[in-house]
Amino acid sequence: MAGSLRQRGSGDDLEVTHEINVTPFIDVMLVLLIIFMIAAPLATVDVPVDLPGSTATPRPRPADPIFLTVRADKSLDLGEQPVAPEALGPALDALAKGDKETRVFLRADKTVTYGDLTEAMNLLRSAGYLKVALVSLETPPPATP
Repeated sequence: MAGSLRQRGSGDDLEVTHEINVTPFIDVMLVLLIIFMIAAPLATVDVPVDLPGSTATPRPRPADPIFLTVRADKSLDLGEQPVAPEALGPALDALAKGDKETRVFLRADKTVTYGDLTEAMNLLRSAGYLKVALVSLETPPPATP
């Protein structure tokens, strides 16, 4: 609240001006908008894969998730970088900073067979990462007649 020191007439009455300066708020909001516009695309994984659907309730996503993707041609991607099966352990150790309790999110194409998915899980187990979460698309539950 601001006050003006102009005198009206000959009395001691002061005129009060009610104004809020919103310019700093707008500046802060624009800076935050730009930060989120830049940071949001960096937080996603851009490896194209056709995921199966699931009706389970989703769990909250960790701040810095580690994704292992099994493509349709059975190649592996750790995050967005291709990785050879024999190099998966050291690459995971580098991303997880050696913490074997880190949860690894396993994504697989619909066309990947159960045996190939199990093989990827065995690679994770042999690397010492036992906390594995399977990633799928959310689908609505089937309607009951």
